[in-house]
Amino acid sequence: MTEPSNESTPDLSEYQLGESVGYLISRVKSTLSNLITQRSMAELGITSQQGSILFMVASGKCLLAAELAREYGIDASAVTRLIDRLEKRGLLTRVRSNEDRRVVRLALTPEGHAIAARMPGIFNGVLDSLLNGFTPEEVGFLKSMLRRVLINSGEQAGLPRDTASHLDSKS
Repeated sequence: MTEPSNESTPDLSEYQLGESVGYLISRVKSTLSNLITQRSMAELGITSQQGSILFMVASGKCLLAAELAREYGIDASAVTRLIDRLEKRGLLTRVRSNEDRRVVRLALTPEGHAIAARMPGIFNGVLDSLLNGFTPEEVGFLKSMLRRVLINSGEQAGLPRDTASHLDSKS
């Protein structure tokens, strides 16, 4: 067992969590995801993450499980489970490449395409309610700031990493 440090630790009661940019970004992402899930479950019977994956495959941005894992920052086994659920529901299929048999691409079924096509409406509807009262200039400024955060992290702005970034069309 280690001895407690004699160094003074900051008083946690003085930390203003509600003023933390990281906390606020995390809360907004969580709220956005929850609201999209509520709508997508009610209208389509899928979660926001499932709908987002269908959208990413339909758009051609992510056609491999490894690309989805990178895009969402989740491990390959979690992506495999998500793909398994979507495949079991008949929304997507795995297609082995003719050129390289090791490569397995993802393809949407007609029902998967139909759901993917409805996701932007859900994304934008939720975002419209969350950005109620924002001017177009404020929305543009918010997008600019978020892109700068992504650039600072090493991400390329304009190449969305998660569901919320697909909502970028609002301005």
